[in-house]
Amino acid sequence: MRVPGVFATDFEPEGQPVGTAVVVPGRGYPPAAPLSFFAGFVLLRHGWSVRQVWWDPPDPESDEETMEWVRGQVENALPTAGRVLIVGKSLGTLSAPVAAERGHPAVWFTPILGLPAIADALAANPAPQLLVGGTADALWDSAVARDLAGRGCVVLEVPDADHVLMAPGDPVRGVEMHVEVVRTLDVWLAGLGAG
Repeated sequence: MRVPGVFATDFEPEGQPVGTAVVVPGRGYPPAAPLSFFAGFVLLRHGWSVRQVWWDPPDPESDEETMEWVRGQVENALPTAGRVLIVGKSLGTLSAPVAAERGHPAVWFTPILGLPAIADALAANPAPQLLVGGTADALWDSAVARDLAGRGCVVLEVPDADHVLMAPGDPVRGVEMHVEVVRTLDVWLAGLGAG
């Protein structure tokens, strides 16, 4: 989904920003969807400027071509100076190689851990990272997540959560899952500090 004429929407915290958080959506999960929406408020509370990336991804041809397309979109959205944090959801987690190459801290919602290039980039990134996924998500790999936790990533694995971090058939539990994610993000950002 693309907002006509809008490729990025910026929000500023009160006071001097500690840096810019670039929020990268999923294929069908825009920055206004729940995880990204609430993450934006938590980021603002911790002093981050929030830059939302809005896009209309092309149909996938190959993993490599899709990764290159995501790379281009994210590189165009990154600020040229200052501290940067990348927050990616699903397709947006294909920007993990960009984060690793530049040493940017990152938050990855439902990362596509089955793609070796993504798992390798997450493992290679020297900066702090938070990974969030659910055990009912076919794109989440618990073994890979455990390995990344052993390499320093903070991992929140939500039992029975699907790819949008909801509990199928139980919307109340789904909202509770989102609360757990928001709390975890809040604590993680507090630990990241102001730089």
